[in-house]
Amino acid sequence: MESFILQTELDYLEIKGTINGVSSIKFLNITPEILRTEIPPALKPIVTQLQEYFEGNRTHFDIKLDPEGTIFQKKVWAQLQTIPYGKTVSYQKIANDLGDPKVIRAAASANGKNPISIVIPCHRVIGSDGSLTGYAGGLHRKKWLLEHESPVTQGKLF
Repeated sequence: MESFILQTELDYLEIKGTINGVSSIKFLNITPEILRTEIPPALKPIVTQLQEYFEGNRTHFDIKLDPEGTIFQKKVWAQLQTIPYGKTVSYQKIANDLGDPKVIRAAASANGKNPISIVIPCHRVIGSDGSLTGYAGGLHRKKWLLEHESPVTQGKLF
């Protein structure tokens, strides 16, 4: 397993993966003591694509993913990847799209356990009333990501 810490304008991201794909991208709540300057070969594609995303030059990721999770979690994460850049959906819509409106809590739980932030865009899921709800990376980051992806450049989204 290779790892790399990427400094972005939002915060530090810890990226983990192998040649089989990216297994984890998570925000760090502390400033790392040591930053590697050499990107491991297996992680170069995702580091480049994340840099392009933060520069506003990428709206879609094209990398192999290798997250660990249950079959249901992986179904939810696959559903999250269908949410277009700059758009949001509700937890209820995710459950409905999975074929069972009653799985809303399980879908929300799987959303919260998403190990690959940004690339699997769990930040694009909001409450049915349009409110910002839950984000493992913190609501301030969710707000920033949604504003970053917003096609509206004037004013604030939230």
